[in-house]
Amino acid sequence: MFTGLIAEVGRITAVQRSGDGMRLAVRAQLADELSDGDSVAVNGVCLTATGVGGDAFHADVMAETLARSALAGLDGGAQVNLELPLRAADRLGGHMVQGHVDGTATVTGTREEGFSRVLQLDAAADLRRYLVLKGSVALDGVSLTVSDLDERGFAVSLIPETLRRTTLGELEEGALVNLEVDILAKHLERLIEAHRDALQPSGRS
Repeated sequence: MFTGLIAEVGRITAVQRSGDGMRLAVRAQLADELSDGDSVAVNGVCLTATGVGGDAFHADVMAETLARSALAGLDGGAQVNLELPLRAADRLGGHMVQGHVDGTATVTGTREEGFSRVLQLDAAADLRRYLVLKGSVALDGVSLTVSDLDERGFAVSLIPETLRRTTLGELEEGALVNLEVDILAKHLERLIEAHRDALQPSGRS
C-alpha cells in the first residue's frame, strides 16, 4: 500500500526488453532502504526490487503490467517517481494507492493558473466513471485531486511543491501517464452490484 506522496525522483539507467517483459535498472538514493524482494512504486506501478546494490535496484515488469501502464515507453535516462510502501505507523498524507494501475490517461493540454499548473487529461469511459469532482486520483504514482470533469476526461492542478518533487511538471500535450482510480470507488461499485443482484428475483416458480 502506498500514499501517492513521492519520496524521490529516480532515473532509469538501463532498460532490457526480453520477450513480452522488461527489466528496469533504476538509480535512486532510496535504494539503500531496499532489499531483494521489497516492493517499490515506480511511476505508480508496484514492482519488486531485485539486484539491490549501492544506489540502484532492478525491477522486472511483466507483460500484463506493460499492457496496462505507460512503463513500456520508458528508456534509459528517463526520470521516474518513486515511493516506498506505507508503514503501519506512517501518516496517510495522500490517499490509499495500491500501485495496481487501472490504465493510462493522455495529457491533452496544459495551462498556467496562478501559481499552479493545470493538466487536462483524456481517460477511457470505464475509468472516468470512478472519478468525482474533488475526489482522489493517482497519476504516475502522485496523489492528486480531480479539479474538473468533462465528457472525455478530467483535470488536475499541480501546486509548486508537486512540480518540484515529481516528474509531472515536465509533462506536455500527448504524454501518456499511469492512472489509478480510487480503490474505495471500485469497492463501492462492486458492493452495490452484489446487493442489486441479490434483490433480483431468481426467476424460479
